[in-house]
Amino acid sequence: MPRSLVHHAPPHAPPPDGTLRTLLRRYRQAGEPVSCEPLTEGLLNRGYRLSTSRGRFFLKHHLDGDPDAIARQHAATLRLGALGLPVAPPVADDEGSTVAVLGGRCYALHPWVEGHHRDGGGLTEAQSRRLGALLGRVHVSLETVMEGVAGESAGDGPGDGPGDGPGGPPLTPSGRCPAPGAAADPEETYALIEELLVLVRRRPRDAFDELAEHRLVERRALLEQHAHRRPPAAAIPARGWVHGDFHPLNLLYRGAEPAAIVDWDRLAVRPRAEEAVRAAVIFFLRPDGTLDFTKIRPYARAYRRSTGAGPAELAAAVHRVWWERLNDFWMLRWRYQLGDHRADPGFPASAALAVWWTRAYEDVHDAFTD
Repeated sequence: MPRSLVHHAPPHAPPPDGTLRTLLRRYRQAGEPVSCEPLTEGLLNRGYRLSTSRGRFFLKHHLDGDPDAIARQHAATLRLGALGLPVAPPVADDEGSTVAVLGGRCYALHPWVEGHHRDGGGLTEAQSRRLGALLGRVHVSLETVMEGVAGESAGDGPGDGPGDGPGGPPLTPSGRCPAPGAAADPEETYALIEELLVLVRRRPRDAFDELAEHRLVERRALLEQHAHRRPPAAAIPARGWVHGDFHPLNLLYRGAEPAAIVDWDRLAVRPRAEEAVRAAVIFFLRPDGTLDFTKIRPYARAYRRSTGAGPAELAAAVHRVWWERLNDFWMLRWRYQLGDHRADPGFPASAALAVWWTRAYEDVHDAFTD
């Protein structure tokens, strides 16, 4: 997997033995704890490879701590699994609950899924087609299963705390969630660029800082040139239930086929076609900041065929995600505002993409719609 897709979480210790034993007493079928190893990939939550006297499990510590929301996610994956989609539904405890709250912390136990991550560079055109069809099937199936999940909310959920993450919905440049249908305001982006430039220029400089300054100045000029292309707020796209964070780190492969779609924390109602475009942009981003059209085309055709989405819907999604990328600086916000360097390896390709996409706009449009 390319470095741009691998994010290492800060070191964290496994739950204390007492917590593990208390937790597993709720899951008598799981046995006694033998070992618990922290997993380092990912940006959100905490995950552990838990070995017990009866097998291996994935133990997830949900940092958002909302048991009701987590239970809704679990109910959705259980129903999706019953429809034959590749998911890893949670294990229910002895009382039938899938969320364990200990000391105010929320945990969930899942079966361990053997598999590996694959980005678009490791997929054939046929596998790319199957990936688009899989995401389309997820969207269509969610429309059915969420009708039966009690307490669901159709509103937009929050972003990734301090900033946007790899595949989820964007925050505004000021760090707020945009209102439904609202596109990023370039005036807010100009202010953020100035703030980031101050932070970049006041520190001892390395090659990353030089690149960051160059891209910030370059992006400001691009925004000034293309500000008139901001998507109108009135053009609210078609919405439906989406995974919310569909990207290579949340899809496990076993051999050539997907084994499990994981991390449903951002399950919500949002523009479906935009998730399809965002996912493709992450899967099929090359290290030089360009997109692999030979794989996007079969992916997009399969997605449109499986959902019934027309070229016009995909074209609108391409435009909105392009605008989102043009105004997006979450990686630099993490580095310079939060002192968090986990996303640094992905910045060169991501920043180059925004510039290249602007120049190759029509080609990207055609790849998703022809």
